[in-house]
Amino acid sequence: MLINLVPDFMAALDAANPLEAYLRYTDDNLPVLNSYWHNYILDLDSPHAEDVMRRTLEADRRDLRTLLNNVDIIDVAEESMRRCEELFEIDSQYDVYLMVGVGGANAGELVVNGRGIAFVCLEHFTGRANAETMGLGLRPELLPLWIAHEVAHTVRYLSPDSQSEMQPIIQELNGNYDYWETGSRATLRELLINEGLAVAASKKAAPGFEPWDYLGYGRRQYRRLRELEAFLTSYLRDEMDVTGLGYRLRYLSGGMSAAQRLVNGKVIPERSGYYVGLRMVEAMVASRGIAKALRSSAEECRELEDRAAGRTA
Repeated sequence: MLINLVPDFMAALDAANPLEAYLRYTDDNLPVLNSYWHNYILDLDSPHAEDVMRRTLEADRRDLRTLLNNVDIIDVAEESMRRCEELFEIDSQYDVYLMVGVGGANAGELVVNGRGIAFVCLEHFTGRANAETMGLGLRPELLPLWIAHEVAHTVRYLSPDSQSEMQPIIQELNGNYDYWETGSRATLRELLINEGLAVAASKKAAPGFEPWDYLGYGRRQYRRLRELEAFLTSYLRDEMDVTGLGYRLRYLSGGMSAAQRLVNGKVIPERSGYYVGLRMVEAMVASRGIAKALRSSAEECRELEDRAAGRTA
């Protein structure tokens, strides 16, 4: 199901008391927005949450209003969902949320009470960077790519046939996705493959973009990671089966300091694991197709990767 929260957010902006209206909007959509804040921003009951809300409500939104006037966001999202359902052979409950966030993520995945959620925050897709909203300035044409990326995660987390390490962790959390818990308990191999498969899925569902667009990189970062591929692959081989939140933050999270991204004497680019993960799943996707690949185990991906590289008999 497609759920559009943008009109309610815009109504809060235009209200006589925007903060009061925004709090009502949050309460009306609490299960999803509480999960969004917890996983990508900070907890809603944090003493800093109201400051974030006020900054969000006071930001210049001319770029967002232009986007909404010029692009049929609903049509884009519905067509993206149709493509995903066909290519990924979706067999679990999911929703796509169109929303305006508070600057913390351009898109993301959630599971709330057993239902998958892919969300995109439109302030990041106006085509113009906006310091007040922390909008990234991504082109609106990239929306289908990111919708597909996040929908792919919900397939991996919830399909009855999925062999992902993430699925039992989410089940143990009463059917709720928690970035911090999954990041702490899933192996680094699973975390990398999880993102690599989502990137591969977006390439299938939204073809025609530059390779760095699918990874959320600039051209220069993509070139640098190609240069570092052999170094990272060799270094990570002995870390693949470890667990710990620090690994997710180092390899898959933005905003980490240079010291946190120091690997064997080299500072690696932010979110380097997306590139590594994509390379790790290429053999699986080529051999089994994207629908089966999304449901495969990390061990199956390793076996096919090793075979393709000639590392097995």
